[in-house]
Amino acid sequence: MNNLYSVGITGLGSCVPDNVVTNDDLSKIVDTSDEWIKTRTGIRQRRIADKNTATSDLCTEAAKRAIKDAKIDSKDIDLILIATVTPDMAFPSTACIVQKNIGADNAAAFDISVGCSGFLYGLAIGSNFIATGAYKTVLVIGSEVLSKILDWEDRSTCVLFGDGAGACILQRCENGSGILSYDLGADGASGHFLTQPAGGSRMPASHETIDERLHYVHMDGGEVFKFAVRAMERASLEALKKANMNLEDIDFLVPHQANIRIINSAAKRLKVPKERVYVNLDKYGNVSSASIPMALDEAYHKDLIKKDDVVLLVAFGAGLTWASVLLKWIK
Repeated sequence: MNNLYSVGITGLGSCVPDNVVTNDDLSKIVDTSDEWIKTRTGIRQRRIADKNTATSDLCTEAAKRAIKDAKIDSKDIDLILIATVTPDMAFPSTACIVQKNIGADNAAAFDISVGCSGFLYGLAIGSNFIATGAYKTVLVIGSEVLSKILDWEDRSTCVLFGDGAGACILQRCENGSGILSYDLGADGASGHFLTQPAGGSRMPASHETIDERLHYVHMDGGEVFKFAVRAMERASLEALKKANMNLEDIDFLVPHQANIRIINSAAKRLKVPKERVYVNLDKYGNVSSASIPMALDEAYHKDLIKKDDVVLLVAFGAGLTWASVLLKWIK
């Protein structure tokens, strides 16, 4: 371990569509209400991309902002990792499209499909490439345009999600700072609780799959909720254990922005007071892999996170998966 480089976040950026869709707007197309959505989820509004905007478009803008924040050139980037379940297309990867868009000619590029845990998986993967000396600069992006795979007649799912992108630059940093530990995990036996059934090799697109609305998000909300509460606590404690730290060492918590009840439960179990938990769920809804980098970008630029703060990032996602990253802030 002593031969590995320390790795930290040196740049942050995010991007969301201009179009704001409120709970009242949704009440005009499905049987719901502002009060019903706020009470059960904490969401007030979300951003929805127009028909011409794809995941790579949001990624590209978030990447440019992170590159500017890190004060580097796109040609300095060695690797691009994009976490998404809504790629522009099956192939080429969205990462390769973004590589072209930002002129990162020297970068390798690939996508990660882990649902809402994806950005943290990306941090773990990217940091290892740098820690071993293989690369010096890695761009990690979490981005989704979930609005294009939502069933807008299903009030149990269409009210929850939004579109956006968050990006960060990873580089070497002072020993003992940056990413201190991480914990990744999966429970494939529970994967059927959150799926997009059709569109792959198991169930290719056909008139039947379209008629049966199988290309949309299907979720058992109750089962996912129970999994989330357990998984986020477990992942957080594991990351702390690996870093030889305790709950009292956490200065700031940035959880996946899925549901305010899940966030409050996680904060309570981890004994982090509300003022040190960042929440922007009310503005953006659940943006899946983009939620943590978007929240982290906002919290940092609001000066809520200070240099040397110990920051815990934790998420759960499709798979079902979980992930946590513990880091000592270097910016």
